[in-house]
Amino acid sequence: MISGSELAAIVGTKSMTSFPKIKAILYDMDGLLLDTENFYTDVTQQIVSRYGKNFDWSIKSQMLGRPAFESARTLVRVLELPIQPEDYLSEREALLNQRFPEAEAMPGAIELTQRMKMAGVPQAVATSSTKEAYTLKTTKHQKWFAEFDAIVTGDHPDIQNGKPAPDIFLVAARKLGVAPNECLVFEDAPAGVEAARAAGISVVVVPDPQMDQKLVKDADLKLNSLQEFEPSDWSLPN
Repeated sequence: MISGSELAAIVGTKSMTSFPKIKAILYDMDGLLLDTENFYTDVTQQIVSRYGKNFDWSIKSQMLGRPAFESARTLVRVLELPIQPEDYLSEREALLNQRFPEAEAMPGAIELTQRMKMAGVPQAVATSSTKEAYTLKTTKHQKWFAEFDAIVTGDHPDIQNGKPAPDIFLVAARKLGVAPNECLVFEDAPAGVEAARAAGISVVVVPDPQMDQKLVKDADLKLNSLQEFEPSDWSLPN
């Protein structure tokens, strides 16, 4: 397995010696812990195809990780759809709710989070999903998600602005009782990387290989999978 320091050298991110000492971990959920992104892609393509449009990564990258309405507004504007963002979201929600309960864990996600749990590292989920969507997505994984010390969803009352604003990560860090600069964020989306940076939090990104990798160049470290993460590089227990 490639160590974090070796991988950093390969991808041109920071070296191991520059990684700060971490006391807590904050995780995005969609596309990072749970394999749900294909649901969004398939459903959105189903909707826009009726208007002769194609939903590709150049558009998805602009939407990924952002609040639902902001993403919908981007989609309608970029593809010049003859519908309102609210119309798209209403139809999308109905279709997605049928698929969310079948979401599976991403490679290495359960193993990493349970390893950190056993080591006593505080962990939180910080997802832009609403509480209702979160509940559907974790249908098959209730025992696993019950092991996190905090769950912060996008409709939490203390979140004034969604990603790429830092609010959700700051709320999650506060719930764990750990200073932001002692936390580490795991993300898969450009908006999430930007949010972590704005919060003053170190960030490891695990992007979809189809994404333009330049969009996540500001991450401290880029991995192909959570299975590649080396806790000791960040002063975390193995």
